[in-house]
Amino acid sequence: MMTEALKLTQIDLKKLLGAASPDAALLYLYLSCGNRLENAEAELNLSAPRVSCAAATLRQLGLQADDRPSHIAPGERPSYSETDVLEAMDTDNSFRSLYGEVQRLLGRTLNTEELKILLGFVRYLGLSADVISVLICYCKDRARQKGSLRNPSLRTIEKEAYAWAERGIETVEDASAFIQAQNVRNSRLSRLMSLLQIRGRNLTAAEERYAQSWLDMGFDEEVLTMAYERTCLNTGGLNWAYMNKILQRWNQQGLRTAEEVRGGDRKLPKGASGQLGSAELEAIQRVLQED
Repeated sequence: MMTEALKLTQIDLKKLLGAASPDAALLYLYLSCGNRLENAEAELNLSAPRVSCAAATLRQLGLQADDRPSHIAPGERPSYSETDVLEAMDTDNSFRSLYGEVQRLLGRTLNTEELKILLGFVRYLGLSADVISVLICYCKDRARQKGSLRNPSLRTIEKEAYAWAERGIETVEDASAFIQAQNVRNSRLSRLMSLLQIRGRNLTAAEERYAQSWLDMGFDEEVLTMAYERTCLNTGGLNWAYMNKILQRWNQQGLRTAEEVRGGDRKLPKGASGQLGSAELEAIQRVLQED
């Protein structure tokens, strides 16, 4: 394995961190050192699906090298035929049992196209029947949390299955740890929504990105409450971009707790700029100087 010195640009680093994919970051570093993608499985000790998913993530970010692994074309997933499905049903008792369990979990009969997807879970992603069952239950619970009374489609479950493969979720233990982490994340988001007086609806995708970024910064709830109150006082209500600017400033100053916000240096850097206009930035500065 080659380990040449490399230098990440700030833009590329932001892309990698924003993708939140350890496999993609590892593969990017591996390729940037001059290694070939076709050797990544063996040298990085990653399964073929994980390498494929990581490579797909890098392509989406515009960071993928030109060489591709020989066993899969760019963006291509394996295609199974009706004959493949019939053969699996006739000769593979474990797949036949899985078919029955998935039908039970989803409460309906699977059609041929759905069976092809299920076969991909087993043969391409290498997921065990137990992991697939956990995956389906997770997708069902997530649908309920979003207010849907219908069970998710196999296409929806397939998207999550590939996301799990990219994260390296291969065992029931891996899946349980991931679900527990997601439950903690959802609980924190729920408390934040309550703090922001948001009830009776889900966050939009853009709102959730803001909310998650604030939680990732490590602020305690009292600091978030302070930022929310100051936003409302200065704008007349919840303005996501405005509140984000306040929290970004505190984050840049290393202020994480309410005590640190009250006692720290609240002055904005000279020449500060961002999505908000100069008048709004001045308003934030006035608010930060009130305490």
